Amino acid sequence: MNTPPYIIIDFDGTFLKGSALEELARIALVQDPLAEEKLAEYRRLVKLEARGEISFSDSLKRRLALIQAKENHLPALVANLKTKISASISRNKAFFEKFRDRVFILSSGFKDYIVPVVADFHISEDHVWANTFTFDPQGNIEGFDQTNPLATVRGKSRTLASLKLEGEVVVIGDETTDYQLKAAGIDHKFFAFTENVLNRQLLENADGVLPSFDEFLYVNQLPMAISYPKSRIKVLLLENIHPKAKALFEQEGYQVELRSGALSEEELIEAIKGVSILGIRSKTNVTRAVLEHANRLMAVGAFCIGTNQIDLDACAEQGIVVFNAPFSNTRSVVELALGEMILLLRRIPVASNLLHEGKWEKSAKGSREVRGKKLGLIGYGNIGAQLSVVAEALGMQVIYYDVVEKLAMGNATKVQTMEALLEEADIISMHVDGRKENYHLIGEAEFALMRDGVVFLNLSRGHVVDIPALAQALKSGKVRGASVDVFPEEPKTNDDPFVSELCGMDNVILTPHIGGSTEEAQNNIGEYVPARVLDYINTGSSYTSVNFPNIQLPKLSNAHRLIHIHHNVPGILAKINHILATHGINIVGQHLKTTEITGYVITDINREYDPQVLEDLKTIEHTIKFRVLY
Repeated sequence: MNTPPYIIIDFDGTFLKGSALEELARIALVQDPLAEEKLAEYRRLVKLEARGEISFSDSLKRRLALIQAKENHLPALVANLKTKISASISRNKAFFEKFRDRVFILSSGFKDYIVPVVADFHISEDHVWANTFTFDPQGNIEGFDQTNPLATVRGKSRTLASLKLEGEVVVIGDETTDYQLKAAGIDHKFFAFTENVLNRQLLENADGVLPSFDEFLYVNQLPMAISYPKSRIKVLLLENIHPKAKALFEQEGYQVELRSGALSEEELIEAIKGVSILGIRSKTNVTRAVLEHANRLMAVGAFCIGTNQIDLDACAEQGIVVFNAPFSNTRSVVELALGEMILLLRRIPVASNLLHEGKWEKSAKGSREVRGKKLGLIGYGNIGAQLSVVAEALGMQVIYYDVVEKLAMGNATKVQTMEALLEEADIISMHVDGRKENYHLIGEAEFALMRDGVVFLNLSRGHVVDIPALAQALKSGKVRGASVDVFPEEPKTNDDPFVSELCGMDNVILTPHIGGSTEEAQNNIGEYVPARVLDYINTGSSYTSVNFPNIQLPKLSNAHRLIHIHHNVPGILAKINHILATHGINIVGQHLKTTEITGYVITDINREYDPQVLEDLKTIEHTIKFRVLY
């Protein structure tokens, strides 16, 4: 195990997420009717100091006089600060305990609150260098020890020099005063810490940038609480995915890039390099050619129901897990389909267009209720089944056809052939998936079988309906009205034109693939898909994946988790266990599941082992990917 260098860590903004003294101001001023004005003045003084318009000492004197804090405010402050430790510092508490003699806190803040906070990390008082408050007899904070070098300009440099540390010294901080240690030639390296504050002024001068403390430990091959720095995981989200997804990934510590539109194959080939997680909707195609350039891709999240735009087999062959959102927008699609049925039966699009032209034609002719009508559902999955229930509640009779045996909901009736459904239904709604076998499932011959005056809806996939055949059926009156939400060719962005033979028909409702585009649905999808991806990245759980062996794993506790993805050939599990036995490793738990393409083995082992075992597991023939979680 490597011995770390001497590590000098700043407190405010680095060890701590924010400013401790400002938190003290909030506590001290909580009952003050002028609290907001005083806090604004406090921040103004901080800015003046940062711009060099007043000295640090002057700024500090004026701020302490402004907030009038007391000694009895400090316990509440310490309790508050303990909840604001930087995430990567907090999770690596074991590192600080193990190497307590190598870590120092060097701060312009105050030992009075720093010492009790860092004590939880086994950092002793004699390793904390900071200012100290002075108190009057009544316990009011009247000022600070002005003989302390840290109360003066370049005090950090003088204090660090006085420690006379022998060997490599690194400083980790987020302020100019931290870099000044490097500029003074005292420390060997300065790392700009950006987990909480991005100080661009420091980036050019720093020896390295630390998005987290994990990054420092990883680069220096030091023991850390997690197996891989989260800041190194890059997420690419396309097609206006809900902001909640971005927030969830960023909350995890990942780098997130957003792009509003879909990408072509060539564009995605370029963009996918270095990406660990890809998020798409329906317009971006993840092809085998794209995957050949995905050098770090671990997971694809389809923020929609369908996955026909993704080469699932190619993903599985490369150990890339794919998740979708099979339920999150179901209700939204159902409500749109139901609303469009009512609008078309009542001839609302025609009546509305006439009114827009200034023509008043009040008539009941051709206007029908949905009650009593026979609704035919082609496809009886999540959407079809829920639409069945809601339509029945409105008094409709429901029949359905599906190539897979599905349990009928309510009083719905399954018909044995699609042709029988086409001949019986007053309204036909498509809810099939995007498999290639469904190409032009409904064409000229199928429209000919339908009842005269049928209402037709397609909110499934664009290629399942022959659009010219639908246009002809509408012109002939065979179909009295249609609603289409999906098209064989769709614009990649909102700025691209839309062209279709259905444009201009007053008995057709055209919508731009928005069946699932409600705020509720997109919010649900924005939560659901990242949750599945994060569970996979953090625990190895592949539950609900559409292309991977589904394993729901228990929480990892006091063990290391070995994740081995391989081609599904005989004997891999035996080879894994032989290597573990050869190294004398005890298996805490083990899971194996396979698909036709892929085998997935999860092995939990004791935390103490020879690192060579990991190299041996990686070299097993037919291994696709291997990683360790802890």
